[in-house]
Amino acid sequence: MNIINLIIFLAVGALAGWLAGNIMKGRGFGLIGDIIVGIFGAIVGVFVFGLLGITTGGLLGAIIMATIGAVLFLYLLSMIKKA
Repeated sequence: MNIINLIIFLAVGALAGWLAGNIMKGRGFGLIGDIIVGIFGAIVGVFVFGLLGITTGGLLGAIIMATIGAVLFLYLLSMIKKA
């Protein structure tokens, strides 16, 4: 992975984490937290979309998939926190 791919990966993670924080009603965690949530969201998104047999392509598809995964990740965290 070169530096350009790393920057794009972190930017997509930050954007996905920020979007998920806004969707989940103000659960933003700051820049570093949003990047971490976005990265874990991307992992969850790849797993869920893979189970469903859905493939995404391009930058927009990656952002959508990571955002959906981050929302699911935040939802799971809130369920664990309540228990």
